[in-house]
Amino acid sequence: MKSLFEQLGGTYTRQGDYCLPNICLPPEEERPIGVYGQRRRAFLKAHHRVLYYNLLTAGTLGGHLADIEEQAQELFLRLVEQYADAEGVTERLKASEPQSWVRKMNGIRHRANEAVMREIVYG
Repeated sequence: MKSLFEQLGGTYTRQGDYCLPNICLPPEEERPIGVYGQRRRAFLKAHHRVLYYNLLTAGTLGGHLADIEEQAQELFLRLVEQYADAEGVTERLKASEPQSWVRKMNGIRHRANEAVMREIVYG
């Protein structure tokens, strides 16, 4: 009598005295995973292990991380633009006072990065 696994088309490979099922993860679409996706992976692995392993074994971890990366990049760019507009950091300032512009933009990017990490990566 065949097992349910064999009835559904599964096969086994003999390893010594044991028959091990031939199982592989479904293929995932190749999408880039940047720094935010990598940080999300580390966060899930450290703090949400069940979710991490569920995504991993379902073959959807890469897609999840790529989605997080896209959302994080979009939010980061939008926040930098909004903060710069609100604080009057313009191209005119860049041309007239480049050091001041760099200092202000570094502060804006830092705040935007913190917001992205809090809202998307750790959210």
